[in-house]
Amino acid sequence: MDTTDTHDLQLAVRIEVNGEVHACRVEPRQHLVDWLRDELGLKGTRVGCEHGVCGACTVLIDGEIARGCLVLAVQADGRRIETIEGLSDAGTLADLQRSFSARNAAQCGACTSGMLLTAHALLERTPCPGRDTIREQISGNYCRCTGYHAIVDAIALAGQERQARCGGCSGAAGSAA
Repeated sequence: MDTTDTHDLQLAVRIEVNGEVHACRVEPRQHLVDWLRDELGLKGTRVGCEHGVCGACTVLIDGEIARGCLVLAVQADGRRIETIEGLSDAGTLADLQRSFSARNAAQCGACTSGMLLTAHALLERTPCPGRDTIREQISGNYCRCTGYHAIVDAIALAGQERQARCGGCSGAAGSAA
């Protein structure tokens, strides 16, 4: 019978978070969201359902949407993680954050960081998405306050503003009301 105590076992990882590399040791069963919050102090990523359903713990892993409560910190070894804290530079509001504020899309704040990162990933792939595309993209993020209309408006606004700065949207963001 193996009597090895695995409680104190920690594994070496190297994880880039918001552009900063962290070489450290993590417990094998520690979830990424808990590591981000407890070890790095990045409290913007929320803990919601802890089952990957609500989207509050959304982070980007190598640019792709992921649920931080479903990913172990050891699985992030060698990966690039982006949290809500990495969305803007030097404490300024990112365009998405400004559009959420302008459209009153952030109510209690429980879903906001996950919504913002989901919207960010969408706008990186589809710079000027239609409203149906926005609704589909955010369908994995629960919001119990806004009814989603303001969130869709905010994401469409951010897409339109980005396109206005670099050449135009050809009206796609306002389509499919």
